[in-house]
Amino acid sequence: MGAFNNPILPGFNPDPSVVRVDEDFFCVTSSFKYFPGAPIYHSKDLIKWRLIGHALTRKSQLDIRTPEPGGGVWATTIRHHEGVFYIITNSFDRYRPQVDDRVWPRGFYVKTTNIWDDSTWSDPVYFDQVGFDFDLFWDDDGTVYLSSTYRKVDRDPQSKLKDFAIHVSTVDLETGTLTSMPKMIRESSSGVAEGSHIFKLNGYYYLFTAEGGTESGHCEYVSRSRESPFGPWEMAPHNPLWRNTTSDEVQNTGHCDIVDDTHGQWWALCLGVRPRREGNDWRTSVFGRESMLLPVRWQDDWPVFNDGKPVTLHMNGPRAYEVDEDKAWCDDFTGDKLGLGWYRKSKTALSF
Repeated sequence: MGAFNNPILPGFNPDPSVVRVDEDFFCVTSSFKYFPGAPIYHSKDLIKWRLIGHALTRKSQLDIRTPEPGGGVWATTIRHHEGVFYIITNSFDRYRPQVDDRVWPRGFYVKTTNIWDDSTWSDPVYFDQVGFDFDLFWDDDGTVYLSSTYRKVDRDPQSKLKDFAIHVSTVDLETGTLTSMPKMIRESSSGVAEGSHIFKLNGYYYLFTAEGGTESGHCEYVSRSRESPFGPWEMAPHNPLWRNTTSDEVQNTGHCDIVDDTHGQWWALCLGVRPRREGNDWRTSVFGRESMLLPVRWQDDWPVFNDGKPVTLHMNGPRAYEVDEDKAWCDDFTGDKLGLGWYRKSKTALSF
């Protein structure tokens, strides 16, 4: 058993999603209203990461016109299937409620067979579905399932309660057209169920969901089904999978993606924040939401995250090690293009 330090991706790297392809790990995080969008990181061991590019680099892929605080590209997911990388997301131009109504974006994906070359990512294929936190899952028979978050259809139009729930449907991946009616498969007593990821292992379908909102109530749940991604779903007896509180050095943790390494060990990436303590009070961190790593083991066909203990800045895990490297970054401006790591903030359009 070794040790490692969190965050593994520091400084504004929320909503991590991860895949392993042979011995390489690839992670994408949310970029919100910054451009280029969907930063992609590479690692050989899940601990030391390097920025290798972005999936959204052209106006034909991403053209944010009126971004508001919290808008832009949310909760990107990365998947790999039959030699093709997919990055799935959405982009909110407008986000703030107007008379309790939201302007929902359509989800979309871009794809490539060469993740090392930014220019190879396709133009978007839009889904016939609005919402956010989109995820793709390929079943053994080739059926593709799309899960996403949006409001419950059967709701009181006068209600001010958040009622974001997980819906799933089958989808024609070439066109983005739904091939079945969406079905709500998870709602939360907190009013927020989002960040869905569907996996299949040992004959079970697993549904991971981020619940409670992304502030102090943030946590992660898991359900499983023997039948299909449409359910019925059985909730894990140890939900939530862990809980970080406002007394912990890492807070607001959740929104997980899981992956196994080449030794059969499972891991989860989640987001968290590192508030700064001043006396008895916590102050908001300028780093925002960052990406954390935690070990996962399986017991009775249920995943156990970090033995149910809170995520910390210093963690233990199999074959882990502590990275000791210079965090400084610079660009010598010797090339025709800016180096990786530069972003610009999308401008709000003016109206007269």
